[in-house]
Amino acid sequence: MGALLDSVSSWDGSISVTSAATDAELVSGALAGSEDAYRGLVTRFQRPIFSLIVRMVRDRQLAEDLTQEVFIKAFRALSSYDHRRKFSSWLFKIAHNATIDHLRKGQLQTVPLEDPTRDGADWVDRLEDGVANPEQLRQRVELADMLESAIGELRPAYREVMLLRHREELSYQEIAEVTAASLGAVKTNLHRGRQELAQILQRRGWGTSESGEG
Repeated sequence: MGALLDSVSSWDGSISVTSAATDAELVSGALAGSEDAYRGLVTRFQRPIFSLIVRMVRDRQLAEDLTQEVFIKAFRALSSYDHRRKFSSWLFKIAHNATIDHLRKGQLQTVPLEDPTRDGADWVDRLEDGVANPEQLRQRVELADMLESAIGELRPAYREVMLLRHREELSYQEIAEVTAASLGAVKTNLHRGRQELAQILQRRGWGTSESGEG
């Protein structure tokens, strides 16, 4: 399995049946022993899984190790996957459990001085739409950097629900399933996380006010 995950980064996704397949079709193929289906699932979900984990543990090498662990656990448990659920939510739940286990084992509440999540990509990808000029893009890149750093200061419970809601766009119900929390707890953590994030940004001079529910 490790060799399969190691080879995914070089896989070009040229197998049309895999790239066009639904999650359910890939799962069925993987259960039937298709290596292409396994690769398709890893290729489709490795970035969001790694993105969540690295922002939780704030350590790139550890996040890479945990991401591989998540996919190994997922494939071993694939026969237990309930097709009535979204596969992404099922996979995020495995990632949540693996991450929380490590957070509980060590002193991983603190944030390193160097931000391991900043590789010039994720938040900027969403902020580039409608950019009118280089100066506007520069400002948005600065905002993306600030968001990364500020989210890193949130306590893990707030950080996770904020990422699941606003980066991965999961519903409240899906977040509740992933985190094994009640809907009320999810909404409370989102509300408090937004408040805390707004306060951090305000302290840094961005003059941000708390956003509404969304």
